[in-house]
Amino acid sequence: MKRLRTLLLMDDHVCPWWLAYTFDNPLRRILHPPEKVLSGLVRQGQTVLDIGCGMGHFSIGMARMVGERGRVIALDLQDQMLDRVRRRAEKQRLSDRLILHKGEVAGLDMRGEVDFALAFWMVHEVPDQHAFFQSVKGLLKPDGRLLMAEPKIHTSEADLIRSLKIAESAGLNVCAKPDISFSRTALLAPVI
Repeated sequence: MKRLRTLLLMDDHVCPWWLAYTFDNPLRRILHPPEKVLSGLVRQGQTVLDIGCGMGHFSIGMARMVGERGRVIALDLQDQMLDRVRRRAEKQRLSDRLILHKGEVAGLDMRGEVDFALAFWMVHEVPDQHAFFQSVKGLLKPDGRLLMAEPKIHTSEADLIRSLKIAESAGLNVCAKPDISFSRTALLAPVI
């Protein structure tokens, strides 16, 4: 888990917090509604992880989906992002379902495993993808899944294929390729 924290600390690869407003806006609720994008992947009572949660678009949606008994771990490197997630959660009365983690301070600081992990539009920012995928695999329950989505405007099909080969070498296999607007995707499962 400490290794994942180190991997996520590469500031020169991280999207600045203020730029998140360009893609985390009301239009995104139409293009990427969490309940639709994550349908069948996130269920009541689960513990889920939103890696690179940004301003919380998916974290907040997943908090509604996991219900009162579930938990969402929202992980980001930037205080400004986590502050926005916290405020959104408070406004929607979902704070009790969220655990906020700043990567550079606490890393994942997790015990146990997660049922589901989301890496939405962020894997291309990770410099050591092999170590990243190994770390995520280590957190997933045997039947857990990782949904990886990369922005089409920023990553090519060749980039996705490279990342998927790296994921496979880290012990994750592609089990589906969900259709998500403006994204190149893969649903990954741990090799058992």
